[in-house]
Amino acid sequence: NSFLANSKEIFSAGMALIDQPFLQLSDMIGVVPDLIRLQSYRSVYGYVSKFFQDDFLRCCFSFQPLLIGGNPLTAASIYVLIHYLEREWGIHYAVGGTGAIIKAFGRLLQELGVRVHLNAEVDRILIEQRRAHGVRLKDATVHRADGVVSNADAAWTYLNLIPAHQRPRNSDRRIKSKSYSMSLFVIYFGTKRQYRDAGLAHHNIMMHPDYTGLLREIFRNKDLPKEFSLYLHMPTLTDPSLAPAGGEAFYVLSPVPHLGADIDWERQSQSYRDAIMDFLEQNYLPDLQANIVAEHRIDPRHFAGTLNSYLGSAFSIQPTLTQSAWFRPHNRSEDVENLYFVGAGTHPGAGVPGVISSAKIVDSLIGDPVTEGTPSPSTRLVSTHTAPSAPVETPPAGG
Repeated sequence: NSFLANSKEIFSAGMALIDQPFLQLSDMIGVVPDLIRLQSYRSVYGYVSKFFQDDFLRCCFSFQPLLIGGNPLTAASIYVLIHYLEREWGIHYAVGGTGAIIKAFGRLLQELGVRVHLNAEVDRILIEQRRAHGVRLKDATVHRADGVVSNADAAWTYLNLIPAHQRPRNSDRRIKSKSYSMSLFVIYFGTKRQYRDAGLAHHNIMMHPDYTGLLREIFRNKDLPKEFSLYLHMPTLTDPSLAPAGGEAFYVLSPVPHLGADIDWERQSQSYRDAIMDFLEQNYLPDLQANIVAEHRIDPRHFAGTLNSYLGSAFSIQPTLTQSAWFRPHNRSEDVENLYFVGAGTHPGAGVPGVISSAKIVDSLIGDPVTEGTPSPSTRLVSTHTAPSAPVETPPAGG
C-alpha cells in the first residue's frame, strides 16, 4: 500500500509534465523541488527496493523502464510512473496490431490534406542563416518549407542531416557522449497450430533469475549474455484475425547491447535465434520449430541500417535523471530555428504514448504565435523520416 501511494504521487507529478516542452533551463528549475521530494535521484530499482525485500517482487515492480529503453538500475525513479500508468489506465491493444495504428494515422493525414511522399530519403536539412528552410532528398529533389519536423532519431538527424558547423550546441561530441538504450533481438513467427493450453497470456515476460546481473551485462559490460530475459507477445489470444484459422502469431524479443558493443551479429544472429527458440520450445511451446510457417528476425543492425537509429539503439537516449526533460534533445532545436523534433529521442521519451506526446508538444510550439520565428499552422512544413524516408507536406492555407 505504501508503494502504491508513493507511485501514485510520482505518476501524478510525471503526467503533469509529459505534454510540456522543456526548452529553457528555467523550465527544469521549476520542477526540481518535486524531483527532490519524490526522490528522483534514486534508480527505479533502488526506489522499489525500499518497499520490497523479495528479489522476485523487486523485479516485478522495477522492470518497466525496459519498455522504454531504460536500465532499471539507473533509470530515474520518476519512471515508476509507468507501473502506475498501467494500473490506472490498463494496457490497451489496437485490433489489427500496431499496423492498424499506422493505417489510422495515414487516414487522418489524408483527411487533413497532407501529401506523403514515400521512398523519398532525406539527405540534408536545408539551413540558411540559422533557419530551417526545407529538405534535400537523396535524388537531389528539394522541398522548400517554412519549418522542418524530424521524426527520425534525434541523434541520427543531428549527426547525418545537419553539418557540424551549423549545430554548435549539439556537437558530435555532445551527442556521442550521451548514454543510449539497449537494442533488441526480435523474432516474428507464425505457427500452423495453436498453443491455447500453454498457460500463456497476450503479454508474457520471462525474466532470468539473475535479474540485476543480466542488466549489468547488457548495459554496463555490453556483453551478449549467455542467458536471456524475454518478452513473448501472443496477440492472437486477443485478436484471432492476425493468423489463419488454427494458427498463432507471435513475436519474442530479447534486450541486447547496442552496436557500441563488440558483437559480430553476422556470426551470432543465427545461434542466438536458435537458443531463444529452443528455450521457448522446451518450456512453453512444444514442437515449436516443426510448426513454424513464417519467420522474420531483426537485430541491432536493423535499427541502425534500416531505422537510422544511432548505434542501433532501439529506444534512443536512455531515460536517466540527467537525460530526462530539459536534458534530452529539445523538441525545438537550440541550433536551428524552425527545426523541431518528435519521437523517442526527444522529450518526453520512448514508447507510443511518449512519442505521441512529443508530437503534441511540437504542435503547440508551431502554433504558438508569441514564439518569434515560429511558423503559423497554415504554413508549409516538411517532416523528415527514417529510411525509407517519407517527407510529409502540409499545404499552405488555401493550397
